[in-house]
Amino acid sequence: MSSVPSDPHAAVALSISSDPTMSGKACVYYDGGCPLCRAEIATYQRAEGGQSLQWLDADGCVPAELGTGLDRQAALARLHVRRADGTLVQGAAAFVEIWSALPRWRWLARIARLPGVLPLLDLGYTGFLRVRPLWRGRPGAKDARALPLLRELRTDHAGETGAVMIYRGILAVSRDPSVRAFAQHHLETEQRHLAQVEQVVPPRWRSRLLPIWRVSGWLTGALPACFGPRAVFATIEAVETFVDRHYAVQVVLIDALLQHPPVQSRYPLPDLPSLRTLLEQCRLDEVAHRDDAAARRDGRDGWVLAAWKQVVGRGSEAAVVLCRYI
Repeated sequence: MSSVPSDPHAAVALSISSDPTMSGKACVYYDGGCPLCRAEIATYQRAEGGQSLQWLDADGCVPAELGTGLDRQAALARLHVRRADGTLVQGAAAFVEIWSALPRWRWLARIARLPGVLPLLDLGYTGFLRVRPLWRGRPGAKDARALPLLRELRTDHAGETGAVMIYRGILAVSRDPSVRAFAQHHLETEQRHLAQVEQVVPPRWRSRLLPIWRVSGWLTGALPACFGPRAVFATIEAVETFVDRHYAVQVVLIDALLQHPPVQSRYPLPDLPSLRTLLEQCRLDEVAHRDDAAARRDGRDGWVLAAWKQVVGRGSEAAVVLCRYI
């Protein structure tokens, strides 16, 4: 039996630094900073069988995501694929691994495996790499490791916007004095969080789906308020359980950047130590909200409430995924 770290931060760090092939899929490491490379990879991702591979943009990930035996410079210099058994292949052999996983491209993989074909393909790929800087630029000239963190900050702004609306939804519906006092107290904290995050996330980085997050947040608060205090407190407990994990992951991302700061980032970063302090304080506040809600609930959840909590948790996860890119 494997041991599980008791410290949630250690658990998050372990999950981030673990080998990408823990999922049992082969992992493709590509250069997302190269327009032509990015377009070709997008073609493979959309193809039948594309979901059977993991796809990792080496230009925009944190170093730990590359796994063992592969650094960013090497990953940007040539296409790499890590097989499910952990073996790394590169160049033309990496393309063959991709083609083999895609039904409509397997004919090309079979041709590539004919005697003498793979060395010729690798020679052609090496020639392509010589001219690639004409439109890609020198790999590593500007570090893109800040991008995942900035995407997470976008989700924070959307999340805090939604949190404010959750408590406003509760206050709009509930007439229970204890629920209203609870919601008003925590609303003030979420409003402070939102104001602080807005100082970090410039308007151009904010989610374009904010109107949707406002409406969905209001409904997430208003609907359970129709069914009484127990439903409200269960909802807040479910939301804040997710938010605790979400902020903890971001603290780990910041720690990785603090250990290996970008020398020349193409994306402007806020002051990392200050940002870490802010996010950790937000996390602790959300934990306090969760614990307060849990302490106010009496008895076990029925199946309806348990199902609602699952919907809230899964919905929060889905919203974060969308916010990272929209």
